[in-house]
Amino acid sequence: MELNDAIRLRRMVRTFGPDPARPDRVDADLLDDLLDRSRRAPSAGNVAAVRFLVLDDVDAVARYWDLTLAPDRRAGFAWPGLLVAPVLVVVWVEPDAYPRRYAEADKATTGRGRGVDAWPVPYWWVDAGAVVQNLLLGIVDAGLGGCLFGLFEHEEAVRAAFGVPAGWRAVGTVAIGHPGPEERRGRSAGRRRPDRDELIRRGAWG
Repeated sequence: MELNDAIRLRRMVRTFGPDPARPDRVDADLLDDLLDRSRRAPSAGNVAAVRFLVLDDVDAVARYWDLTLAPDRRAGFAWPGLLVAPVLVVVWVEPDAYPRRYAEADKATTGRGRGVDAWPVPYWWVDAGAVVQNLLLGIVDAGLGGCLFGLFEHEEAVRAAFGVPAGWRAVGTVAIGHPGPEERRGRSAGRRRPDRDELIRRGAWG
């Protein structure tokens, strides 16, 4: 698939199947390749401080959902087809790796090695976002569906349950699988994207 096509076709898939009771598996080698390509994103100082927690067996996926969406809340959940995605990839980043890297000799003059507060823009989130976008585009290129969503108040529960060390922050979770029939569109799907001329400022903002 051409990159332009992948960009235009990318969307958040919230229903996996085709039969929600028996979701198709994702080939393990393909998944590894998608993750390998996604890490080849820009990284400030080549810190490369993003890691993937891959949940690709039924028990691990079920454990994740038990932690983040209690069974008594599922009856009213708007996208039950999301819960049968065969693979969940929880993306983590280590903010403290950035000041550690920028305290090294070739970066020390930047002053960014003093700590995370020395970073007016927290580039760990920027870099992790680039990794996630690579992953989402790779998913489309592979003919699969993906959906990025946040952990929010469930981050610490997921950290504890899956043994993620302290100091790592959850960027979000990417569900991966074969798209099923769309149950309903996301609440933001009808929101108008700005036109190109609204986005571009040449020479000066005005």
